Amino acid sequence: MSPISLKSFKRPVLIKLMFELGKFSLVNAHFSDVFVSKNRPTLEHLIMEDYLKIEKIGEGTYGVVYKGRHKSTGQVVALKKIRLESEEEGVPSTAVREISLLKELQHPNVVRLLDVLMQESKLYLVFEFLSMDLKKYLDSIPSGQYMDPMLVKSYLYQILEGILFCHCRRVLHRDLKPQNLLIDNKGVIKLADFGLARAFGVPVRVYTHEVVTLWYRAPEVLLGASRYSTPVDVWSIGTIFAELATKKPLFHGDSEIDQLFRIFRILGTPNNEVWPDVESLPDYKNTFPKWKSGNLGSMVKNLDKNGIDLLGKMLTYDPLKRISARQAMTHPYFDDLDKTTLPASNLKS
Repeated sequence: MSPISLKSFKRPVLIKLMFELGKFSLVNAHFSDVFVSKNRPTLEHLIMEDYLKIEKIGEGTYGVVYKGRHKSTGQVVALKKIRLESEEEGVPSTAVREISLLKELQHPNVVRLLDVLMQESKLYLVFEFLSMDLKKYLDSIPSGQYMDPMLVKSYLYQILEGILFCHCRRVLHRDLKPQNLLIDNKGVIKLADFGLARAFGVPVRVYTHEVVTLWYRAPEVLLGASRYSTPVDVWSIGTIFAELATKKPLFHGDSEIDQLFRIFRILGTPNNEVWPDVESLPDYKNTFPKWKSGNLGSMVKNLDKNGIDLLGKMLTYDPLKRISARQAMTHPYFDDLDKTTLPASNLKS
């Protein structure tokens, strides 16, 4: 079988990609060029052959998301229609490589990629379906009420389990937020859209031109660091941890500079003393206001002493000193959590 080339994506051909043992196999090969344009099967036709679209369920970072059902098996799925920025170039080969890795990410706390359908610049990713994301769940909690503290603990631990699994496989998320943490009615939470940021980049605006939120972005990213690693996801999880407890975003800036200043007002303006070489980052300015570190506990009143301690370690400025996912899972905050009831209790990362 000939390898799939980037050139083939530019031609009016139909390609269906499936994964076997982490490698591509061409299931539906190139259609003959004798087809006239109007008679060529489209990607939409292929989707309709295998899947029944039930309803549109949202506009994601990368395109439209539909609820669907596989016609043969009856399995309910999420169909993510990816809209690529450069349609003339087709699907980038880098994206193809990254997507191929996602099939290997099989963990109870990671939303599973089931199938990939591709044609020229159009791409559908087929994922397992979960009915609610964390943001919708938090919004559904009545005013004056908060999430049960033990559920906060369980969700945070499961998120850390999922992120550790992927970090051990050298996969970052880079865009964690409540909208891509999906939950079911059994207390399970799963991380969605893993690896898509690396495959397609993190756009400034989503498909509907809504500005992508900066609320969960790590300070090293906001300050323009060109190299960063797993600590960026830990920071994001820390901000989500605070939101689990309070139902409110901890840092809700409306621009990159506003986001930085909101962080600085609570944690203090960083300098080389607390974060070596921060002043050398591209977007760091010596003219930044010099705020002193405040009381994080006063901002997140629903957490106990251990919870505040863990949160502080997750929101440490220096990425090298920031707690890792593995270290966080052994923190005393989780001592009273019954981990045997969690979906990944019998697995090792």
